[in-house]
Amino acid sequence: MADVTNLRTPAEAGLTKLFEVARMKFPTGVSIAREEAFRYFEAVGLPSRRVEAFKYTDLRAALKEAAPPAEAPPADAARAALEAAKGFSGIEAVRLAFVNGHLVAEGSDLGSVPQGVTVTPLEAALTNNDPLLAQLAPVAQTRENPIYQLNAAFMADGALIRVAPGAKVAMPLHLRFVGTGSDAFSTATRVLVVLEEEAELTLLETHEGPDGVAYQPNDVLDVVIGDRARFHHTRLNGEGREAVALSTISARLGAGSHIETVNLVTGAVLSRHQIYLYFGGENATATVNGATMLGNGQLADSTLLADHAAVGGVSRELFKTVIDGDATGVFQGKIIVEQVAQQTDGKMKSDCLLLTDEGQMMNKPELEIFADDVACGHGATCGAPDEDLLFYLMARGLPRQQAESLLVQAFLGEAVEAVTHEGARAALIGEVEAWLARRG
Repeated sequence: MADVTNLRTPAEAGLTKLFEVARMKFPTGVSIAREEAFRYFEAVGLPSRRVEAFKYTDLRAALKEAAPPAEAPPADAARAALEAAKGFSGIEAVRLAFVNGHLVAEGSDLGSVPQGVTVTPLEAALTNNDPLLAQLAPVAQTRENPIYQLNAAFMADGALIRVAPGAKVAMPLHLRFVGTGSDAFSTATRVLVVLEEEAELTLLETHEGPDGVAYQPNDVLDVVIGDRARFHHTRLNGEGREAVALSTISARLGAGSHIETVNLVTGAVLSRHQIYLYFGGENATATVNGATMLGNGQLADSTLLADHAAVGGVSRELFKTVIDGDATGVFQGKIIVEQVAQQTDGKMKSDCLLLTDEGQMMNKPELEIFADDVACGHGATCGAPDEDLLFYLMARGLPRQQAESLLVQAFLGEAVEAVTHEGARAALIGEVEAWLARRG
């Protein structure tokens, strides 16, 4: 019987060559299983429609070539890129700036880190084999995800952030990820946030880059939330229109802890944002929201896995998608309730507003329940703007386009309102208004 050979795409073959070169530059002797991560990726390859979790987002077809890892930009190029980036610029925060995946010390507030917070550049942590590295990859399921493992193989910079027990950090930390250049490049940043017992932190993320450049960011945020700690997270995807943007947040929740994460998407020709939550302690709670606005040619995928493995967990997930032109939206969400996780309360919903007949939305909500004392549910809706509401607004003198814009703002507002930080919430509302203005 003849052996079956799995043909590799040019992108997969290119990634193998790039890894062989990159591995020679990485620090040795650190507790990072790069080789294991890349061998896993090599075994499974870029996911295609045949892989159920990527049924609607075919990365094998989308990635024609593997872009090389970006080098650290010259100081003047980094400075210009940061000056051009506008995301969350009006919010008072302690900023960490990354240009083309590399920490820019001159553009960061490393000397102004709040009391109770320790920030270590990932490059330094890898060189010194920082003990905190042992807490990377806090959710086991991520190790079976090729996107996450690709980041683990190539990650070169980022940050380790630790918040001391009981520290309530008033000022948010702002991670600024900015891309620049005229040739295709890739990045693989990793940020680890460890909140010790009863700590509290607000973390903001912005991702921006040039239009007309097919760059390939693959960013990961790992979060370990201690008992009774609280983590507030707001993320803005404003990537360039030709970018293929992959991102993952994985969070492990301790007893009585809370996570709030809201992701707003307007950028990238293709984006996939993955959320992995593991409820490891009793009575942990989570609010996970998304707001997505897409135009011609864009595809945005939001994929969620919430694993309840302890008693009394509460999770609320709400995703809102607005489709214009021939864009495609994807939502895949799964709530798992393990047998020990009695009294779990999980609710998940995806709503889509189609502004044209050419757009499409793929919804796939799932529940997997092994406990018998739970209150869980999911739902999905998809439709055009309500003509009665439009008529009501137009009858009071508003042009149809303005009336439609008001409905879109109200539709997305429910997801955005979950942001606790007032300035971040206002900034997201501003992004919605700017997208509507660009739409005309």
